[in-house]
Amino acid sequence: MRIAQVPPLYEAVPPRFYGGTERVVAHLTDALVELGHDVTLFASAEAQTKAKLVKVRDQAIRLDPALLKSDLAAHMSMLWDVRRRAHEFDIIHFHTDILHFPFFEDMPGKTLTTLHGRLDLKDLPGVYWRWKQFPLVSISDDQRTPIPFANWAGTVHHGMAADLYKPHYEPGGYLAFLGRISPEKRPDRAIAIAKRLGVPLKIAAKVDAADARYFQEKIEPMIIGQKLVEFVGEIGDDAKSDFLGGAQALLFPIDWPEPFGLVMIEAMACGTPVIAYGCGSVPEVVEDGLTGFIVHDEDQAIKAVSRAMTLNRREVRRRFEERFSATAMARRYLDLYARQGATRPDMALVANG
Repeated sequence: MRIAQVPPLYEAVPPRFYGGTERVVAHLTDALVELGHDVTLFASAEAQTKAKLVKVRDQAIRLDPALLKSDLAAHMSMLWDVRRRAHEFDIIHFHTDILHFPFFEDMPGKTLTTLHGRLDLKDLPGVYWRWKQFPLVSISDDQRTPIPFANWAGTVHHGMAADLYKPHYEPGGYLAFLGRISPEKRPDRAIAIAKRLGVPLKIAAKVDAADARYFQEKIEPMIIGQKLVEFVGEIGDDAKSDFLGGAQALLFPIDWPEPFGLVMIEAMACGTPVIAYGCGSVPEVVEDGLTGFIVHDEDQAIKAVSRAMTLNRREVRRRFEERFSATAMARRYLDLYARQGATRPDMALVANG
């Protein structure tokens, strides 16, 4: 099958540090190639991929030192290039939210669009009513809640390359928080849990410009002069095995409708249980009592930390491999690609596995 993958251009593919969508696209693309498919990736020049790379920008937008740049112009140029070459592909898999809809109105059946973000935003329902011909993929069933009427083709949970993470079956003496410092991710909850337990907490997280004030006013006062809490900063994939694998558990104390939560499966890949507040996708990702615990308040989270030490970390890793490997994700997408092609005689229904 000839497949085009079209991610956003904000981060490298895969990202050097934080960046969920581009990371998932990187792992999906490589897994599809390994399954024998002809895959073309449209991305910035520093992408590392097993697919054919079409370099649509010299650098990922966030890595570009230029002070004046247009993310809209960059994406429009990429979509023009994809449109120009559309005849070369059996399926064009977009990860650019809604931006490509007007460009491909005459060929929606040749596309599949995975939505990676939250959908409870004011203007989104009108867009999905207007362009209802485009088949969509959710990354969790819960993500669909704000727009149940949309043209859903299926749900595919994220996956990661299994060999990227080395599991640790003997945890260290700390808790981990990984991801992004923001009000909805609730690092303040993680700090409060660690302080009540008297257990060290390591925070490896990105601070976006939009969240700098929150970090300075809310989080920094909670950790300055506090020996129990260590702020590590943003880390890349090469550091995650040790960071996550060495932890007793990952704290994921979110307070928003999380569409998926990639850090949960990264922790599982390292054999580390997840203690997560039951919002959004969490009940679909965490198997309570097997790969972690789903909690609803601070007291439950504190009890779950000691219970997490009793879980079989080898079983946590095994469930990751079964449910959330890149190969498992790729096979689920291949099923959707084939289903899309069932009504199109020009598309070969080739799907390995």
